[in-house]
Amino acid sequence: MRDDVLGEVRSAIPRLSAAERRVAERILEDPERVVDLTITGLAELCSSSQATIARFCQSVGFSGYREFRLALAAATSREQAARDRFDLTTGDIDFADSVENIASKIAYQETLAIEQTTKGLDFAALSRAATAIRGAARVDLYGVGASSLTAQDLQQKLTRVGLAAFFSADPHLALTSAALLGPGDVAVVVSHTGETLETLNVILAARQAGAVTVAITNYPASELAEAADCVLVTHARESRYRSGAMSSRIAQLTVGDVLFVSVVQGMPERMAGALERTYVAVKRGTRGRRLDA
Repeated sequence: MRDDVLGEVRSAIPRLSAAERRVAERILEDPERVVDLTITGLAELCSSSQATIARFCQSVGFSGYREFRLALAAATSREQAARDRFDLTTGDIDFADSVENIASKIAYQETLAIEQTTKGLDFAALSRAATAIRGAARVDLYGVGASSLTAQDLQQKLTRVGLAAFFSADPHLALTSAALLGPGDVAVVVSHTGETLETLNVILAARQAGAVTVAITNYPASELAEAADCVLVTHARESRYRSGAMSSRIAQLTVGDVLFVSVVQGMPERMAGALERTYVAVKRGTRGRRLDA
């Protein structure tokens, strides 16, 4: 059974027809209600036809409405159990919430993002990406806005273990760097939507240059994902209070950490030596001592 049916529905929205998109939006508004509806009932709720419901189910990867409804019922049941762990009736933040409720809801949403992201990872793609990074002459990391934080975090980790990893916040410099990559190099591009023009142009330039391209995105049907050799999908949901910068960031950082550990797992001796040297250098340098003293 698929764990994040609602995430899959949300991710599929960009590629759905207008009628199917209306079905998806209704389901996302009140999934618990949809679980109790027949295909006729859902069609009436969406002011649509049974044929449209059937096409929607096939568009999101199910054989039909029965299979989709069973998967949705299991997913909503798991999410209710998760909300019960945090003593919540709903995971959405509201104007009337106390500070305590806000804290619980953020913890619930971010825990859910981490759990569903790790369960939904394509581990074969992750292994290919880790192998490419480990053997790369150069690794360039790209991201804009909140996604740049994930790119910078992974760049710092890779640099710490002695890999030649680079990040540029300037979109023109990023494009220049991507165009100068070559076979054997790796470009890791981070974008929640997968449709940000700056990151899309970067991955296209890196691909044209012959580099291995890795995308970290929440939307597997996005243009960014289609342009990448390895696609690592996050499963994060943003509300009106958390738009594009909270659950998505946590999910991206989780993927970055899993990718980093997978990289260093294949180079234990090199990692240990690099970590020791960088630790000593930073410790001495931040205590006001010259490194040659």
